Amino acid sequence: MGQAAQAPSGTRDLLADEVRRRKAAFDMLARIFESFGFDPLETPAFENLDVITGKYGEEASKLIFKILKRGVHEASGEADLALRYDHTVPLARVIGTHGAKLPTPYKRYAIGPVWRADRPQEGRFREFVQCDIDTVGSLSPLADAEVVLAIARGLEALKVRKFTFMVNSRKALYALLEVYGISAADGPGVLGTLDKLDKIGAEAVVKELTSERGLAPEVAESLVGDVAADNPSRIRRRLDATEEGRAGLAEIDRLIELTTSAGLASERIAYVPRMVRGLDYYTGVIYEVEADGYPGSVAAGGRYDHLVATLGGPDVPACGCSIGIERILAVQGSQDTEPRGLDVAVTVLGGEENLMRLAADLREQGLRVGTYLGASGKLAKQLKWANDQNARIAVLHGPEEQAAGEVTLRDMRSGDQTRVPLDEAVAQVSELLEGS
Repeated sequence: MGQAAQAPSGTRDLLADEVRRRKAAFDMLARIFESFGFDPLETPAFENLDVITGKYGEEASKLIFKILKRGVHEASGEADLALRYDHTVPLARVIGTHGAKLPTPYKRYAIGPVWRADRPQEGRFREFVQCDIDTVGSLSPLADAEVVLAIARGLEALKVRKFTFMVNSRKALYALLEVYGISAADGPGVLGTLDKLDKIGAEAVVKELTSERGLAPEVAESLVGDVAADNPSRIRRRLDATEEGRAGLAEIDRLIELTTSAGLASERIAYVPRMVRGLDYYTGVIYEVEADGYPGSVAAGGRYDHLVATLGGPDVPACGCSIGIERILAVQGSQDTEPRGLDVAVTVLGGEENLMRLAADLREQGLRVGTYLGASGKLAKQLKWANDQNARIAVLHGPEEQAAGEVTLRDMRSGDQTRVPLDEAVAQVSELLEGS
């Protein structure tokens, strides 16, 4: 097969069983988010370029898929549209566009594809699905707790067995920098380096803090020691010395208290000082979710009270989280899953009118029914087709059955056959399927 016939680099063709598996996961998450009062939001696959430009930072902006102007403007090489990069910028635009019509607070979920002009590699695509929930317009810690609980319920439903919300607070982190006399201007860079603790280790982080961030060796070592300590009591003592530190600890403790009181197991949420998240737009509690058997984090989020304004919407508080649905599905897809086949395969040996009526009646029962559409009338070939379709029952309606007004029902797993009157076939199929 020539290169032109392949899917574009960084994209995938999803065949039937994978499409069904993904749809079941998305539908399940949607039901869970709805149960928490989140409303669905769908936005266009592309946005005006000026809505997206400058919203993601210099490096990320290079990954935006731009769409050239059309018609007489095409030859200019200029772009005026861009494919959706994430669900957050469209959310901010929707709030700016439809704010008067939206409830306050506005709780929405979005499950849909986004596009990034990234370099394709194992597990990284140019088109992939993001799954976000956000609450806009509330400062209440209950909003943060609801997001965490909804995500936890979603992970449980996706059969992510052992997971932990690692919680921290931007307030606590900036208070820690204040304790060490690190300026606000240097703060983001220092936090970005601390965010590498799990990737490069404490020694390498200390080295980078001294060589690139200008910290004295003793300061860098003490700071990393606080953040990397197994027990957070050490860093709590530091933070208790400042008002902002106490405020940060209070919101961490409140989130844990609210979620565990609502039934989240205590081992599934904990204050983890080394969990930094290097993104500057977070303003309060932040968290990442680690799970056994999954690389990296399977969900991440927090509070970002001014991000909507920087993205072009009004200045309103917000919090939210994104599930790494593609990462979860990729790991689960490597496990053996039984493909879904037909409930009933209808062979065609004559008596087509009877068979079409029977197939229609079976579909009315919610069954998945296929009718043989090949040219060959040989039963052996039709049974091979039924087997290829992973059918559970095959319907045979040969000359003898036609003369008697009957059908033969064949269990495709055991080979057992049952001959029944046509008018009893639907009930008999249902009974056989229930018993299998």
